[in-house]
Amino acid sequence: MFFDWISLLFISFVLFISSLVIYYRKDYIAGDFFINRFILLVLLFVFFIIILILSPNLIRILLGWDGLGLVSYCLVIYYQNVKSYNAGILTALSNRLGDVAFLVAIAWILNYGSWNFLFYLEFIKTDFEIQIICGLVIFAAITKRAQIPFSSWLPAAIAAPTPVSALVHSSTLVTAGVYLLIRFNLLLQDTIISRILLLIACLTIFIAGLGANFEFDLKKIIALSTLSQLGLIIRILALGFYKLAFFHLLTHALFKALLFICAGAIIHNIKNSQDIRDIGRLSIFIPFTISCLNIANLALCGFPFLAGFYSKDTILEVVLISYVNFFIFFLFFFSTGLTVSYSFRLFYYLFILNINQSSLNTVRDLRKIISKRISGLLIFAIIGGSILNWLIFPFSYMICLTFLIKILTLLVCIFGGLLGVIFSSISFFSFNKSLNYYSFSFFSCSMWFIPSISTIGVVDYPLNLGFKIFKLVDHGWTEFFGTQQIFNYFIKISQIFQLIQFNNLKIHLTLFCFWVLVLVMLIFLI
Repeated sequence: MFFDWISLLFISFVLFISSLVIYYRKDYIAGDFFINRFILLVLLFVFFIIILILSPNLIRILLGWDGLGLVSYCLVIYYQNVKSYNAGILTALSNRLGDVAFLVAIAWILNYGSWNFLFYLEFIKTDFEIQIICGLVIFAAITKRAQIPFSSWLPAAIAAPTPVSALVHSSTLVTAGVYLLIRFNLLLQDTIISRILLLIACLTIFIAGLGANFEFDLKKIIALSTLSQLGLIIRILALGFYKLAFFHLLTHALFKALLFICAGAIIHNIKNSQDIRDIGRLSIFIPFTISCLNIANLALCGFPFLAGFYSKDTILEVVLISYVNFFIFFLFFFSTGLTVSYSFRLFYYLFILNINQSSLNTVRDLRKIISKRISGLLIFAIIGGSILNWLIFPFSYMICLTFLIKILTLLVCIFGGLLGVIFSSISFFSFNKSLNYYSFSFFSCSMWFIPSISTIGVVDYPLNLGFKIFKLVDHGWTEFFGTQQIFNYFIKISQIFQLIQFNNLKIHLTLFCFWVLVLVMLIFLI
């Protein structure tokens, strides 16, 4: 077991959020007949993530890794319907790709005599084979972190109950990959892998931010925001600042869990509808829940002195003083503007638009159980960033920039928020529930058709190709000129043999006459 400040701090956050989730279920899914099964699955989930965090041994890491994949599949299909089954199998199969890379890394590292990766970190810069092994581990981490082109499973995982989403999307499953990247951070310093990872993360956050600005499913918007924040964490990790990445990982876990729990309370109140066009003016009916959701949204945007500000603002200022090209620089700040844009778009639908539910609604703040859990996360979503800033860094970062560059982050957030409110009232962004397949809105909502490629492209097209090959080849010309024709030849030969067998006297008499005739002809010829 490997105990250091990173593993212990990460475990404390996992235990804190999972305890809130287990307590939160007393009101959220109180009527479930199989509530004990849900609690056992959550506890198994926490057990496997702790194994993954504390293990320096690749075999034991794989045990926690596969345990997370299996239990997450069981949690995603907890509500047993077709959508949950599809989302669950997509989650499981996407993560299996990373498991294959992990198994190859385990087999390869055995050449060095031990599965403990801590022994080999000092050879990363010099040994090419160690770099290949670490590259396989990083590939596995990318699949678990839902980066491009494996991004489709994360929005699909919202089929799980909302408490599970608060646990999975905030602090555990998707952070397992980045935890491994933090452990292998020496490989991500001035190498080709870091540049590839930087490009992948920038494209992921751009696609997720663009898709969230067109989406109308409340939980899917929050899931896409998780995807964009994962891209932000991996981007700063690819630049070599692993402590900053870990800092934002922990602050993101706080306000993202608060977002999901508040979203679950809202969904319960509006008759289990997740469409944000059905809700509005909820601050009149459930002021406490909406206020907490708004604070978590502002923390997500990096509003000054909330939890997300301390990590996000520092990350963007570190990017300003780093040696990155203009394309990466543009994607960093444009994606930050998109984050603020979809957050304020959500604010517009929740606060400004009128409610579209029936007049006989019972929208109210839920009982004390959920309010207590929300309050516990609310406090840390406000002050958690400053506390972690004092804990993680021995001294505060003092980044000296010119005035215009210094306020660039704040200006990007302001303009992003204004665009979010403006775009919400434009018909181009407020399309009807029937989506045109060829529209830009559908293109953005489908994350540039990545889910279609990773699901239909992997399943449907090969199955259709196999069916055509079966019809054209197995039942086609090979059947006619191959086995079927041989079968016909055997039938004809067997018929001849049967003719000989059942008509012995006639055959012999005929053959006798034939040979007598041949003999007579030969005699006359001689």
